[in-house]
Amino acid sequence: MKDLNSIVRYRLWSAVLASCTLIAFAAPAVAQTWPTRPITAVVPLAAGSASDVMGRVVLDQVSRQVGQPIVVENRPGAGGTIGANVVAKAPPDGNTILVYGALAISHALYSKLPYSTLDDFAPVVPIGQQPLVLVTAPAKGFKTLADLIAAAKARPGALNYASAGIGSASHFAAERLRVSAGIEAQHVTFRGANEALTEVVGGRVDFIYIPIAPALPLINDGKLVALAISAEKRAAELPDVPTSGEAGLANSAYPFWSGLFVPAKTPRDIIVRLHDETEKALQLAAVQERLAKLGVEPMPMSLDQFEKFFRDDVAANVQLVKAAHIPTQ
Repeated sequence: MKDLNSIVRYRLWSAVLASCTLIAFAAPAVAQTWPTRPITAVVPLAAGSASDVMGRVVLDQVSRQVGQPIVVENRPGAGGTIGANVVAKAPPDGNTILVYGALAISHALYSKLPYSTLDDFAPVVPIGQQPLVLVTAPAKGFKTLADLIAAAKARPGALNYASAGIGSASHFAAERLRVSAGIEAQHVTFRGANEALTEVVGGRVDFIYIPIAPALPLINDGKLVALAISAEKRAAELPDVPTSGEAGLANSAYPFWSGLFVPAKTPRDIIVRLHDETEKALQLAAVQERLAKLGVEPMPMSLDQFEKFFRDDVAANVQLVKAAHIPTQ
């Protein structure tokens, strides 16, 4: 009987040890085999948007590295919430990715969302940021940001600014400037950035914050005057244009960035591999060159750093909506 008990105990311990071994090696095995089928990358904006183009450049290289196609699907509508919801509700297996940078804006702007911004997504990796430049037509007579602010304070509410729509980066960057400078200005929305920029060039709207790439040729041709960069540091393409912070406005920078997210319950090892493969792609000279032509600057971050950055961005946008009295929808 004693021998029988010993045998039973031995077998029980063997089973426990085997289970522990399986658990220990299961997670790495998932990362080693993922992906086993094509990946869907959802961009909740129209084709040709900044996030769309940035995502395609980087994910094309990631696809080569992981040996599976990455199919980009544009799901625009409802301020990006339709496409974001597709990813939030997708199986957490690493085969559905969100390419976006405005989750924080949606969280701040919409009172009811079909998902939880902070609980339903796992931040993976930033693709990069596009510094925004504040531009105006030469006929307006503004030579510096201080000139524009002085004019706005002299005639409260008389100036107006263009944007690509409520909740766009051009909208929130201008609101951040307005709050920081303590000025009033009227918001004029357009159906897209190109239409908005055209109205500023024509002098029918006073100013706009716009990504550098579409504005640079107009600046070089003297059709626009660049007054400030909405970023923490000067842009390589416009080294002589100061940041709004350098111009004396604290807390005036507005980051316009894009990154990759997956459903929150995606296994950690898959998230780590997707992060590492994307960082590897971002280190390639060919990818960096293509992004640089788009005016995209690198944002190298660890997983933990990006998660903190994202949560801080959500909080900052909530605070901006309250400070600027932007109506929620």
